[in-house]
Amino acid sequence: MAQIVPINTREDIFPQYLNTPIGNLIEYHNFNKHFTKSDKKYDHAEILIGMCMDNRKRLNIPEKFAYVIRTGAGNLRTSEFKVSYAIAVGGVRAIALIGHNNCGMANLKSKKQKFIDGLVEVGWNRRAAEDHFENLAPMFEIGNEMDFLITETNRLRLRYPKILVAPMMYQLEDNRLYLLENDQQVSQPSGQSA
Repeated sequence: MAQIVPINTREDIFPQYLNTPIGNLIEYHNFNKHFTKSDKKYDHAEILIGMCMDNRKRLNIPEKFAYVIRTGAGNLRTSEFKVSYAIAVGGVRAIALIGHNNCGMANLKSKKQKFIDGLVEVGWNRRAAEDHFENLAPMFEIGNEMDFLITETNRLRLRYPKILVAPMMYQLEDNRLYLLENDQQVSQPSGQSA
């Protein structure tokens, strides 16, 4: 399993991400890099950020810097057209896939009864609620947060080979972004140094 790497200074950012939208994202969020009127203004998004819909997370980024798709666990499998649109029409050349600890989409089977009971409480028929869970939970189950993040990053890198894709973890305890230890050896798209 990958280990998370704290990013406390600019020098901690992996070389393949320095001076890219990925590096800028880390600097904006972790280091409170200023984005005032005198700083660079963004005419269009430079990065696509895929992250969880969880309400405990908020990124510190400038206006117009990023497209942001928020889904359960940051799972972009069901948002493929939106990802392609951001790349093909929006012109982004970097994707930050941000997972987080204590994700509700991890180990969904353990939440099955609560899910069903919660829908029944708001008026669903119990059988319909059970079917709803059984039919859709497999699409959204991520298992372990880190394993899913690595798998989804690799899938996106294969699907969009010329796009820089960076897996990151957001730790809820300190609201900071982390990189993944084993990501330092991953080959990068043309024009990117490893």
